[in-house]
Amino acid sequence: MTFTPTKASQQSFTESKRLQKKSHDLIPGGAHTYAKGDDQYPIMAPGFLSHGKGCHVWDVDGNEFIEYGMGLRAVTLGHAYEPVVESAYRQMLQGINFTRPAPIEVECAEQFLSLIGADMVKFAKNGSDVTTAAIKLARAYTGRDLVGICADHPFFSTDDWFIGSTSMSAGIPTAIQNLTVKFHYNNLASVQALFAQYPGQIACLIMEAETAVPPIDDFLHQVQQLCHRHGAIFILDEIITGFRWHVGGAQKVYQITPDLCTFGKAMGNGFSISALAGKREIMELGGLQHDKERVFLLSTTFGAEHHSLAVALEVMRIYQQESVVEHLYCQGERLTRGLNQAVSAHQLEGYFGVIGKPCNLVYFTCDPNKERSQAFRALFLQEMIKRGVIMPSLVVSYSHTDADIDQTVEAIAEALAVYRKALEDGVEHYLIGRPVKPVFRKFN
Repeated sequence: MTFTPTKASQQSFTESKRLQKKSHDLIPGGAHTYAKGDDQYPIMAPGFLSHGKGCHVWDVDGNEFIEYGMGLRAVTLGHAYEPVVESAYRQMLQGINFTRPAPIEVECAEQFLSLIGADMVKFAKNGSDVTTAAIKLARAYTGRDLVGICADHPFFSTDDWFIGSTSMSAGIPTAIQNLTVKFHYNNLASVQALFAQYPGQIACLIMEAETAVPPIDDFLHQVQQLCHRHGAIFILDEIITGFRWHVGGAQKVYQITPDLCTFGKAMGNGFSISALAGKREIMELGGLQHDKERVFLLSTTFGAEHHSLAVALEVMRIYQQESVVEHLYCQGERLTRGLNQAVSAHQLEGYFGVIGKPCNLVYFTCDPNKERSQAFRALFLQEMIKRGVIMPSLVVSYSHTDADIDQTVEAIAEALAVYRKALEDGVEHYLIGRPVKPVFRKFN
């Protein structure tokens, strides 16, 4: 079926506007996830999406869009992906939460560990659950309090140990904030300086293997070596990279075995499931087969819901039998080629561009001084929405076809024509309403 976007002149967001007003009366911020909030999108945008199929979504006003957010990178196969939905349905018919463990918990753990190569795993529901559990394990294992985080990576947890380090630290005691220290990605000297400044005090370093910038000069391995030299735990956050860079995570791409690692998002294709995995000697502290002090690791009522585990098993099966990751790279490369051609055609080099791995692309927007600009980001989002594309990032899925990519590239070329005019005339002449805003800011 050919996708024909609703013309901008025919788009209506009447029902979205009604729901937005109501939602802010009922829900702080109007949404349950900050990255989905109204401040992240221009005024002329769909406020509520009602359903989706593959990489297409429909809003409550009936407008259809090609989507590139894909559930904040959680939906890698596609919305309402039938084999995944069927696996959840079949399992739900058997019950989803008993008083004792179900066999599927062992089956899913065994399958997951065979792909990752770790010794033990514990499942939960959110990325924050497992990154915080990793921090707790590291502190218990080392007897130390300080946590080192990569300052260049945007998000690790909703919990105090991370949020206290951001500009939205209101409500978090200073004593907690002071327990988190920072280093910089691809800057080994900053890691060395951290260990020198806090000798014998750092429990762990946590970082993503890669975001928009790849590791250079064997950075991951060198950081791990420094951690082990100083008695700290090396943790890789694979919430995004897992099942997107490689079914076994970025650690497989870069051939490194972390002490602990965390997975989530794509392993459930939108269903809520996450995983903490790692070395037995550390993970077992949260278990029963040791004589050390007990660690209250992860004990969640819904951490091993059977339908989410069934979904994870189905996702892993699909990844092993089909070329999912290869498709992500291929479509990301196709999108990059088209976008770069449009940038060149409008002479926008340095003002607009794409960065990151083809499987997980993002774009940057700059003003006439080539400074990063939220106003120009809002303008680009606005113009893409007019042309039937929701594009907070350039994240592709297994459901993005060549036709979807080509339609998107056409829309990008048209949107960048407006972008070029805004650079020359002023963005205020083209952007309707206020700019978008970063999530982490001190005041609204």
